Amino acid sequence: MTNNTTRVALVTGGSGGIGRAVVERLAKDGIAVGVHYAGNKARAEETVAAVTAAGGRAIAVGGDIADESAMSAAFDAVEREFGGIDVVVNTAGIMLLSPIATLNLDDLDRMYRTNVRGAFVVSQQAARRVRGGGAIIHFSTSVTRLQFPTYGGYTAGKAAVEVMTPVLARELRGKDITVNAVAPGPTATPLFLEGKDQATIDHLSQAAPLERLGTPEDIAEAVAFLAGPARWINGQILFANGGLA
Repeated sequence: MTNNTTRVALVTGGSGGIGRAVVERLAKDGIAVGVHYAGNKARAEETVAAVTAAGGRAIAVGGDIADESAMSAAFDAVEREFGGIDVVVNTAGIMLLSPIATLNLDDLDRMYRTNVRGAFVVSQQAARRVRGGGAIIHFSTSVTRLQFPTYGGYTAGKAAVEVMTPVLARELRGKDITVNAVAPGPTATPLFLEGKDQATIDHLSQAAPLERLGTPEDIAEAVAFLAGPARWINGQILFANGGLA
């Protein structure tokens, strides 16, 4: 176990996409990282191996983020390995798209269980455990402003996360812990690209003034800012979207 002067992060959904980019970016800053996964242990271990090969420190921890016992155990494992937790980044989420009129309510329940209840469970554990000087970082989406059709169920859940964020920031008054959310715009990840034809991807690539899709590394930079130097930013939603909204 390392000593308690080491900064430590837990990144949910840290095995792929934006989550993996966040893990690797925080590790570059010298932060030891717990790489959380829900089902794909092998991919989480690949992420750990990549961090270790680059000279960083990481472990894989599993569990359903909506299950409070599983997440308590995941937090315990990170604390045992590295001596505490300073940063919690909740990138884990699922996105099931459909017009509101035809959205399968089972899909709605699945999204809310992961994206809302899961965010709440992670927030509870983080609020109890993050050390002074630390940061809690939620994930929303820029579509809460863009209002794309078929995103009604997904954005409703992310809007709940946006409302929860400043409330938790205020509840942690006096503990020197910041609570913010990052709201990415269109980002070139498998989650985003799946099911979209090339014309749609090309259109979205040109929508922002910077005329490209975001990358996972772009989003990871925003997280690293909130996790490290941005101590006077608190209770905010940071829209990382190249000026799209």
